[in-house]
Amino acid sequence: MTHGDTRQQAKTAQLYRMVTDEHVCPFGLKTKDLLERQGFDVKDHRLETREQADDFKREYQVETTPQVFIGDKRIGGYEEVRKHFGLDVPGEKEVSYRPIVAIFSTAFLMALAVAWAALDTLWSIRTLEWFVAISMCLLGLQKLKDLESFSTMFLNYDLLAQRQVRYGYVYPFAETLAGILMLAGMLVWLAAPVALFIGIVGAISVFKAVYIDKRELKCACAGGDSDVPLGFVSLTENLIMILMGLWMPIRMYLL
Repeated sequence: MTHGDTRQQAKTAQLYRMVTDEHVCPFGLKTKDLLERQGFDVKDHRLETREQADDFKREYQVETTPQVFIGDKRIGGYEEVRKHFGLDVPGEKEVSYRPIVAIFSTAFLMALAVAWAALDTLWSIRTLEWFVAISMCLLGLQKLKDLESFSTMFLNYDLLAQRQVRYGYVYPFAETLAGILMLAGMLVWLAAPVALFIGIVGAISVFKAVYIDKRELKCACAGGDSDVPLGFVSLTENLIMILMGLWMPIRMYLL
């Protein structure tokens, strides 16, 4: 197989990917798009049968497709191509605050939308309340999507869950319920104590694990698959719930 002449190799890439009636390789499409965005003229070689794919793998002694060649050098598949261009590789375990930024940004924008729809204004004390309530719902949802993984990670640092393992399974439901009730402004007599309880226990647990025991752990706040480090973000989440648990009954019953 020819992989381009010397003059074109800097901006020409040969891509071999599976495209059959039953299967279009998604990583092949992502690799093609990545190469084109990097300014390469992609020579797209489609392996249209399982036999063609197997023959290609045997010839080049590779186990997977897609495979990319630039000049006479085999770069590899999608992840190797990203590394070749100095890009991060999705799925690699590394510390990242991106999930938390996405959750809180979305919650804030949703709070603004609710405020505009309900009050014809973007900013009021209710906007802050809705922001916290929506954040609690979104964070609870992240935990509920894989309850088993969350509870396992949660057990690494939560003091109550270490004594009562089932608390790790109850926590996401409690956080989500409190958020929904506070968003609606109803049953505050129930929502506020729940938020206070889980917030206080969580804050104490995080403070002990991070600032007293000096442990380096992953935070379960964004779910069991999160790479967010345990620390400031987790403590902030719990302190906000404590403040919300105190503020809501004061506003509802005293002001």
